[in-house]
Order: sequence, then structure tokens, then C-alpha cells
Amino acid sequence: MTLPNRDSVSAAHRLIEADIRRTPVMTLPGLGALKLEHTQLSGSFKARGAFHRLRAAGAGAAGVIAASGGNHGAAVAAAAQSLGIAAEIFVPAISAPAKQALIRSFGARLVVGGAAYDEAREAAERRAAETGALMVHAYDQAEVISGQGTVAREWEEQSPELTHLLVAVGGGGLIGGFAAWHAESGPALVAVEPEGCPTLAHALQAGRPVPAPVGGVAADSLGARQVGELMFPLAARLHAAGRLQSILVPDEAIRDAQCRLWADARLVVEPGGGVALAALLSGRWTPSAGARPGILLCGGNTDPGSVAA
Repeated sequence: MTLPNRDSVSAAHRLIEADIRRTPVMTLPGLGALKLEHTQLSGSFKARGAFHRLRAAGAGAAGVIAASGGNHGAAVAAAAQSLGIAAEIFVPAISAPAKQALIRSFGARLVVGGAAYDEAREAAERRAAETGALMVHAYDQAEVISGQGTVAREWEEQSPELTHLLVAVGGGGLIGGFAAWHAESGPALVAVEPEGCPTLAHALQAGRPVPAPVGGVAADSLGARQVGELMFPLAARLHAAGRLQSILVPDEAIRDAQCRLWADARLVVEPGGGVALAALLSGRWTPSAGARPGILLCGGNTDPGSVAA
């Protein structure tokens, strides 16, 4: 299979441009350029990959099935509703109630079970085999990765001056899309993960995708057991070239990032949405002289009271 690349991302953008929002960029002194992807349809960047998978693969009468910690499920449900397709979404027990409610609001059938994402995924795959429904993987499908890469394409148009892009990592579909778009040139990528979900860090150390722990405050959105097989060579190539850095951040830094965004800009993001900013605020990543960083706020599906207390 041909790996996602700049051409496939451009093709994805043409296919889904009318379905998604062009999310804004906000510059905050001392922080950099914040790409407000948490304002995307369904509350996260996941809508891009979901719409692209459904449009590119051509979901039929059997509908679509997805497994998710919450955001991907909401995105697939929203895309399916928009395109008039039935959707069935499997989530683990750790999925946030706000995300479960959002999935139901888009008219999807919700199935809750299993302790973590992998168990929900296995159940979804069994169900898809029974029904013939189109499976929409959260991160390890070429159409999904190319769809997520449209964030990078759009951001390059909006902020061509940026030298570093800080992006949260779970299963790796998002950073894989960025790596596909910026494979040959462009800003350096800073792949940021919670200490409790170090999937890419472990994979880069091992030289291949391997199981990693799943835990911490952002596990419902970034808690994949290991990174995808498709995205790994994209990220590994940039890492070997010195153009992708892997950073881990503690839970307290993630919470601090959420609070800082509320205090400074009245922006509410979920824990996973604040992971990239946590790298900068905690000092785990320090910009060099002259650097112009961009920070992706990737998800906002949380109870606002958990941040704006």
C-alpha cells in the first residue's frame, strides 16, 4: 500500500473541503500561534479523517462502524449523519460521559464496553464482520491519515512563518498526517504525548510499533495501546532526519495548560487538547532563539465546568 503523502492529503482536502470547517489561528503573546482545531465539527480534528474515509471508501447501506475513546466516534457519527448513513460506535468504559452524549446526539447507536480502547476496537471489528458495515479506524487507515493531514495543509496556508509545530499524539493518525504533508520540507514537528500514554515514544525507541501503557488524564482521547503501522514509517523517517522530536508531559502540566487557555483566552479544551501546549508551558520543550512555534489545540469535548471552575 502506498503511504499517505502530500498528494493524498491534497486530494483529501479537495474531497472534504465542503464538509469541514477551516478552523482559525489565534496568536497569544509568549505562547505562539494556536490552531483552534477543537472548534472543528464534532469538537476535534477527527472530523477530517472521518469524512474522508466515508467519502473515499463509499459507505453503503450496511452503514459504518467505529471504535473510539470518544472523539473519533463523535466524528464518525457526525459525518454519517451528514451523509445520511447509519452509524454504530463502540467506546470503552473510560470514555467521558460528555463524549458519549455527543455521539448519541448525532443519531448513532452507542455501545459501551471494555476497559480500554483496544477492547472496544475488537468488539467493533467483530460487529463489522457480522454486518458488512464499513469500518472506520481511529488512526490506522490511509484515508483517515490523509484526512487528518488536511490540518497541516490548512495551517501552512494560514501561518507559513512557523518553524515548529507542536502536535498531540495518541494512535498517531494526526502526527502521521502532519508527517505526510511535511515529509520533504517545512517546520519541525514536536510530537507530544502524556507520560501515561507513551505510544510513539516507545515505538521510536523500539524501532517499530509496540504496546505501551494506557493511563492518565488524557487516556480517553490519547489512550491507544500502540501507534499505527501506517503512520510509524512516516514519523520514524522524520525522527531519523532530526525533523521530529518526541516529548512526554505529566498530567499536572496538561491540567495547567487547560487552565492557562481558559485564563488567557477563554478557550475550553479537553485534556488531550491541551497536551501540545503542556510541552511548552512545562519546559519539556524549549524553543530555540528565533523559533516561531505553532500549537495545535486538537479537541474540546469536555465538561466546561472541569476547566472553567
